[in-house]
Amino acid sequence: MTGGPETSIDGTRTAATQRGQAKELRRMALLSAAAGLFAENGFTRVSLEDLGAAAGVSGPAVYRHFPGKQAVLGELLLSVSRDLLNGGQSVVAEAADPADALKGLVQFHVDFALSNPDVIRVQDRDFGSLSEADQAEVRSLQRGYVETWVGVLARLHQGADIAGLRVRAHAAFGLINSTPHSVRHHGRKIAVKSARPILEQMALAALTSA
Repeated sequence: MTGGPETSIDGTRTAATQRGQAKELRRMALLSAAAGLFAENGFTRVSLEDLGAAAGVSGPAVYRHFPGKQAVLGELLLSVSRDLLNGGQSVVAEAADPADALKGLVQFHVDFALSNPDVIRVQDRDFGSLSEADQAEVRSLQRGYVETWVGVLARLHQGADIAGLRVRAHAAFGLINSTPHSVRHHGRKIAVKSARPILEQMALAALTSA
């Protein structure tokens, strides 16, 4: 007699897990669609119906995942900023020494830039469309990411001015992040393949020079 209820409970748990996974997949599909649409058309020119259609759901169904279009933009940029900070900190924690940490950070950021060109374009153009609270949180996360780099640079350039090291870090980001604007006009696979070693070498040269 116990087999029936136990099976029912297991079945309910499985169904709930599957529903949760499906919801998360739809949410991620919406964010992916938003990155492409915002990058191509700009935040103000994209409607909830556009987002839903690109993700395979109706416009009103978007509200099951986000309270509105601005919230989609916020989650897009916040999730990327969190991933950058957490990923950068993990690279440093696992590195054998400062030189290894810096090389890892450069490779990590190049991977990010080449994998997320749409998000970089959205950040550059539509940051001002975020809510004030989301703007503040994104800035805080990004400052943390910059300071992760600065901490490594300070160990490599002992006694160097910290403000100057921040300039180096931002310059490296500018170099690496500019790539998405150029690869749009070339064969993507060819451009990405050739860009990776060039970006890594140039960034490391700029960050390690005396």
